Amino acid sequence: MIRVLLADDHALIREALVLLLGTEDGIEVVADVGRGDEAVELARELAPDVAVLDIDMPGLDGLAAAERLAAELPACKLVIVTAHGRPGNLRRAMGAGVRGFLGKDAPGARLAEVIRQVSDGARYIDPHLAADALAAEECPLTPRELDTLRAAADGVPVSRIARSLGLSEGTVRNYLSAAVTKLGVDNRHAAVRAARDLGWL
Repeated sequence: MIRVLLADDHALIREALVLLLGTEDGIEVVADVGRGDEAVELARELAPDVAVLDIDMPGLDGLAAAERLAAELPACKLVIVTAHGRPGNLRRAMGAGVRGFLGKDAPGARLAEVIRQVSDGARYIDPHLAADALAAEECPLTPRELDTLRAAADGVPVSRIARSLGLSEGTVRNYLSAAVTKLGVDNRHAAVRAARDLGWL
């Protein structure tokens, strides 16, 4: 029996996936949650074989949750199911150790197939998303610039970003300025939007 934890912040979709997987032989949904941080907490308790995560969730997004689960529970295989199949998201997911990546427009039976594949040690990446990722440009931002943009995402003042990242305010301004310049936008808010649209945040 493959024990699955399911995380999606849309209750209707989550409940439909639980029902769908409940009809599949050899698959048992042991928990379903609507937040990324809850997914990590429950996975620590239940040690599922596979965690199926949406990207956009409150508390902790699916990619950040995947990164934590890969570090803390390496035996748990990770699958991302998303409506946002941006190339940057796919790259970040693969970097986090995700074994399966498919869009929410995939046929329902495909999810069960992917769960079985990744549970057996294989990978599944939606072929259209893989082609888009190969054609997309690399992220020009450094890891520190990305961290700073991520911290600035909610309009947080520079002083608070500096404290949270352990940097000086001048260094934070330099990172934000570099990100704005590299992305060809007018300000840090536009830089955050651009980086999110490209799946880099």
